Amino acid sequence: MNAAPRFRPGPPDPADGLRGHSAVLRAHALRLHAAAGALDWQGPQGDAFRAEVAALADRCATAANGLAVAAAQLEDGC
Repeated sequence: MNAAPRFRPGPPDPADGLRGHSAVLRAHALRLHAAAGALDWQGPQGDAFRAEVAALADRCATAANGLAVAAAQLEDGC
């Protein structure tokens, strides 16, 4: 699946906008997962913080997937 927006003359395509937002959210999710894994904070508070960051990353990835599905549906005319 190509997440990069396609460029055409004329007004922006809503599906391309959704794909662009999806790509940004997916990048945020990857950075958040990496940051949570690299955190040096130890102990229960560090574990809780890592879990919260990982949960946020998962929500970003879920939203990115939803936007990608919506973009595909727009292109298919659903």
